[in-house]
Amino acid sequence: MAGPQRERRQPRESDQAKSEFQERVIQVNRCAKVVKGGRRFSFSALVVVGDGQGHVGAGLGKANEVPEAIRKGGEQAKKNLFKIPLAGNTIPHEVIGHFGAGRVLLKPAGEGTGVIAGGSVRAVLEAVGIRNILTKSQGSRNPHNVVKAALDGLRKLRSPEEAARLRGRELSDIRAEQGA
Repeated sequence: MAGPQRERRQPRESDQAKSEFQERVIQVNRCAKVVKGGRRFSFSALVVVGDGQGHVGAGLGKANEVPEAIRKGGEQAKKNLFKIPLAGNTIPHEVIGHFGAGRVLLKPAGEGTGVIAGGSVRAVLEAVGIRNILTKSQGSRNPHNVVKAALDGLRKLRSPEEAARLRGRELSDIRAEQGA
């Protein structure tokens, strides 16, 4: 009873795009609306997406079911992707990111230090692909504000080449000043 062989479906481009990014769900929040028949629940999901090569984005998805909220958050995060200059497995310089009452200090660290960070910031840094970094989250403990503050700090990062170009100097001049 062997019928004709079915052709296997070739993966679509959207399926392949999903595999190159890693999604991290940071928080799922349940919201209740009181209606005539009782309570109606909806969910919001804060999702961070990164490729481990210096690209990262965050998104918030809202829906009546958790998987749908996570999917929407992931799509939103992919729309907000941006590139971060990396210095090996760490960041090029110290920076402080701000959002609302949240502040996140990001400091480069030596090889073998690992990711020293709290939950929300750790998820963002692992999605970026940073392996050695020291962080301190100050002010707000709200995951939304902490994630956005961490992303603000990462957006403020400049590569040494870009810093030299902005100052109108040569990279070797700046490196000589740091050594002196």
